[in-house]
Amino acid sequence: MQYRSFPRSPDLRISSLGFGAMRLPVIGGESAAIDEETATAMVHEAIRAGVNYLDTAWVYHAGQSEPFLGRALRGGWRQQVQLATKCPVWEVEVEGDFDRLLDAQLERLQTDRIDFYLLHALNGERWAAMRRLGATRNLERALADGRIGHLGFSFHGALDDFQKIAGAYDWTFCQIQLNYLDERFQAGLAGLHHAAERKIGVVVMEPLRGGSLARVPPAVQAIWDRSGRGWSAASWALRWVWSLPGVVTVLSGMGSVEQVRENVASARAATPLGPDDLVRVDEAKAFYRARMAVPCTACGYCLPCPSGVDIPGTFSAYNAARMFDSKTLGAWHYSTFVVRSGGGADRCSRCAACEAMCPQSIAIPDRLEEAQSRYRRPAPARPALVADPDPE
Repeated sequence: MQYRSFPRSPDLRISSLGFGAMRLPVIGGESAAIDEETATAMVHEAIRAGVNYLDTAWVYHAGQSEPFLGRALRGGWRQQVQLATKCPVWEVEVEGDFDRLLDAQLERLQTDRIDFYLLHALNGERWAAMRRLGATRNLERALADGRIGHLGFSFHGALDDFQKIAGAYDWTFCQIQLNYLDERFQAGLAGLHHAAERKIGVVVMEPLRGGSLARVPPAVQAIWDRSGRGWSAASWALRWVWSLPGVVTVLSGMGSVEQVRENVASARAATPLGPDDLVRVDEAKAFYRARMAVPCTACGYCLPCPSGVDIPGTFSAYNAARMFDSKTLGAWHYSTFVVRSGGGADRCSRCAACEAMCPQSIAIPDRLEEAQSRYRRPAPARPALVADPDPE
């Protein structure tokens, strides 16, 4: 296994592959019914292979991921890993909730210390609420008494908000979505570079874009095959992220022992992609982008929308459905990342202020109406995909 370090903790070795505990195998399709025998074997296999960064959260597997990990790490396994989980900021209503939730998580995880603790899924609005409630002040007490080792945040929002949050505190680390198709989505590559400038270590989620970059169409597989590398589609996507300066660890929400072994093998052998490799990646990007429903680059010039519509997020979900031939994936993306944050396309007033700002000359109100008509029904549960990374 290869190891890297967070800039503010240079002596702490972190495996370049992290184990995400959001997409564990389940029984009967029920998120809360974790297949503990298989999942425990996966955790132990990963640790034996050198993976030492395990990531979970309060809400994963309908609240059962943390308790599962607590059980899986009994018998000396806990001492071999760095354990990360997240404060469910939407559950915090008063300052005392920070301690209440953290203490509950320590009990769930059967540990007296959470090595890496994140404020979960921040955006501009949630960060404003956390500042009002004194999040960093309250959690510094947990740093001081040893209940947590390092404080960071995970992020789902606009780049401007990411930069504001990154500059508001001396964070050890942050967690962002990044893959070869999402270079400009949310924090993106610009956020990665900004974090590096501030010496904030970066944990990457969604390196396989919900598993879609592992389950590729024949045309993309042919691109990888032409390289002669012999790497799987998942390995190509992971290696692209590992090649980026500033990335400390890449989370993968693996679903079987075989996937653990495959990703460990990729992590052990990964070296920065060369010029010819990057040409192949650009070919794959071009294939997917040619299938986009809307030529949106998520530049953000259309924001802020006077009506509060998350225009780039809506188009990202719409494009996901078209690029990967998956209505279910697009609907899940739209419901989870757009509607729940209050930015649904149904809020569009057709004022057209966005059109004047769009460098791609997109007829934004018309395309928003088109996207909204596709997602009028409630989204189903998230589809089960191959080798899915650990998103928020």
